[in-house]
Amino acid sequence: MSNIKLFESVTIRSAWNEEEQKWYFSVADVVEALTDSTDIKQYVKRLRQRDEQLNSNWGTICTPLEMIAADGKIRKVQAANSEGLLRIIQSIPSPKAEPFKRWLARVGYERLEEIENPELASRRIKEIYKAKGYGDEWIEKRLRGIAVRDELTGEWKKRGVKEQIEFAILTSEISKATLGLTPSEYKELKNLPGKGENLRDHMTDLELIFTMLGEASTTEITKKVDAKGFVENKTAANKGGKIAGDARIALEKETGKNIVSKENYLQLSEKKKRKLK
Repeated sequence: MSNIKLFESVTIRSAWNEEEQKWYFSVADVVEALTDSTDIKQYVKRLRQRDEQLNSNWGTICTPLEMIAADGKIRKVQAANSEGLLRIIQSIPSPKAEPFKRWLARVGYERLEEIENPELASRRIKEIYKAKGYGDEWIEKRLRGIAVRDELTGEWKKRGVKEQIEFAILTSEISKATLGLTPSEYKELKNLPGKGENLRDHMTDLELIFTMLGEASTTEITKKVDAKGFVENKTAANKGGKIAGDARIALEKETGKNIVSKENYLQLSEKKKRKLK
């Protein structure tokens, strides 16, 4: 399930807590969505100063969680669940407060629906991509890539790899071996802003295919060697990525064309968007 949500075209970073069965949302992103402030840190500081009760309960309402920052790096940010956000919203004089409350309720309800019926998640993601102008063939590959990624991260979880930081390192290892670039380098090549832009949403058909191959190969190797912990899984990630990387290089030699592309979805014309695969 995607950890990026949209409220009126504003990105809200989130994390799903399996134990509590609740979403946690970036407080800074929520404040940005509800206000016109250009300095979110100062706004939150003043908010707490004005509301003594909120300030005294801040440590209970908010908890530091690792999320992707604007520069693409993983950092700890203040996050709160729905109940905590509603308390914070009470202190924000914004006409968007009521629409945001309804959005918050809908996000939680949809997640519970998707737990009961996983096909709903796939259907909703497909509808979002179609609305953005992506073609059916590209969407199918993107959804398949999500499934491949989920299987890999599921193996990592079972084998003692720590989420967020170690997941990001292993993903970077696979990407570097497969496509010759880490995700942050890849985003720079495609000239993508850090916050809210998923690199894979800007990949071409072949970029997605080789990314899938690298991660699927890593999954199979991980299972075969029964990798345990970060170090062993890093070795498996390098091997899996190399398999995909060798295949990419072979295709590039045969066709004389580079697989890695500077193109990104934001720069494509409406015509190219419809043809993106």
